[in-house]
Amino acid sequence: MNFRALLVCLLASLSVTARAADDLAALRGTWKPTKAELAGQPMPPPILNSITLKMDGANYEVIVQTPKGPSSDNGTVTFDSAAKPKAMTVAGVTGPNAGKTFPAIYEITGDTLRICYDLSGEKRPTEFKTAPGTKLYLVDYARAK
Repeated sequence: MNFRALLVCLLASLSVTARAADDLAALRGTWKPTKAELAGQPMPPPILNSITLKMDGANYEVIVQTPKGPSSDNGTVTFDSAAKPKAMTVAGVTGPNAGKTFPAIYEITGDTLRICYDLSGEKRPTEFKTAPGTKLYLVDYARAK
């Protein structure tokens, strides 16, 4: 490989790393779902109101308020901000999703975050929509104030 090709590869790699770091910083914080649907069915407001997503670097925590008290799910997230659409992989470490992996796509604009997860763990979604008979879960989040 000649020097010029090596330099182009290095610069492209740094650009992808910088984009992932930018997204990591932009995602940091507490998020509340504003609307969601699972397999084409909208999630009711009481369920949405019970969920909080906290992102801290490459770690996440989902807290769900239940009648028995809060339930917590924790894990890690890896990002591919160069993918079109941007991709993430969510890996549960503790809680009800421990040991499970969910491929997803995401987009972030200011204080709005949209994620489409494949809860079957089989295949990364290609667009921000769900359909009956799938385990696709689409959520729009707003940054908590």
